[in-house]
Amino acid sequence: MVDSAEPVVQTAGLCKTFKDFWRRPRVHAVKDLDLTIRPGEVFGLLGPNGSGKSTTIKMLLGLLYPSKGRIAVFGKPPTDVAVKARIGFLPEESYLYRFLVAHETLDFYGRLFRIPGKIRRERIDRLLDMVGLRHEAKRPIGEYSKGMARRIGLAQALINDPEFLILDEPTAGLDPMGVRQIKDLIRKLGDMGKTILLSSHMLADVEDVCDRVTVLYGGQQMAAGDLETLLARQDKTLITTDSLSEETIDQVRRLIRRLEDKDIGVSYPRNRLEDFFLTIVRDAEAADVHTSGARGGGELPAFLAKPAETGAKALLDSLISAAERPAPEPILVETPAGPTDDEAARTVVDRLAREADGPRETDQVAETAQETIIPAETLGSREVEADRGVIDSLLGDADKPEDGA
Repeated sequence: MVDSAEPVVQTAGLCKTFKDFWRRPRVHAVKDLDLTIRPGEVFGLLGPNGSGKSTTIKMLLGLLYPSKGRIAVFGKPPTDVAVKARIGFLPEESYLYRFLVAHETLDFYGRLFRIPGKIRRERIDRLLDMVGLRHEAKRPIGEYSKGMARRIGLAQALINDPEFLILDEPTAGLDPMGVRQIKDLIRKLGDMGKTILLSSHMLADVEDVCDRVTVLYGGQQMAAGDLETLLARQDKTLITTDSLSEETIDQVRRLIRRLEDKDIGVSYPRNRLEDFFLTIVRDAEAADVHTSGARGGGELPAFLAKPAETGAKALLDSLISAAERPAPEPILVETPAGPTDDEAARTVVDRLAREADGPRETDQVAETAQETIIPAETLGSREVEADRGVIDSLLGDADKPEDGA
């Protein structure tokens, strides 16, 4: 987590009330919400359906106006266009164009951010590798499963290398392999300094990746804080060791009963079903078993691994480097003198006269190809005379001296 005086997101007394046709309050979606998301942390937004999570996200994106309260994203209103360029967003439903393939989809979003073509193509290839869709990149999005659509949706959210990433149910529809990959990716991005807001119903996912959480219910903040503090239990003690014999366990039990007057329960840990499943899938991938679905993702792209520069800093650096470069020497090119206007006009007229008197080159080529050509003799005499009259008039105008010559 990066310490900074300015939070990435800060809200104060944030409220959103939806009204009916008669302007009467109908639904209080968010009530007096105070949020602070610091740079470089993974922040979890939790709550059951209808608790105000999606409404809060839409207000942070500037898609909804708050009924009351203040919002600041990077110290500015969320409607500021410069702020939007620094945000990546994965909505709860992947709204993608069904008839575009994966490459075209990412290229479209890259163009919206005005990313240069060469950089855009490099990022598209890296992101498709990262989400495991390179081998399905030429299939239309409409043929993707929901899990594959979520993967390409995550790739489009990262195409602009955002400083602040908002993920609304990022693991919805994914298989266990995809869920693990997305969680690992979120954690890596957080370690690289990205600020991430994660909204999810999957509490295990939030627990695995988030630093701090806020729990909403009925639009109100019911709990907030560091996960380690919120989940710690002071009424239990956990002791972990290697396998012990029954005799040793019995001695420990008697010792604790004598010293603390408490009994202990002994259990044996087991592997998680998620770990067992992932092992099976990885073995199948190593054996090159064919599948038409998504595969294991690749490494984090290099452009996401480096800290993102703000627009102002990048502009300032480019201006400084341009000022330090010496001015280029002027290049003098000698150009040969071209024909005069009279000579150019006469050349054109001569070519027209030759075309009228003899067969055109295109006609000769067409005759060689045995195509049907209508000879000039079959044309009406008036049309031929009219063409020659126009040419004669052009020749006469070219021979006349110019006014004032």
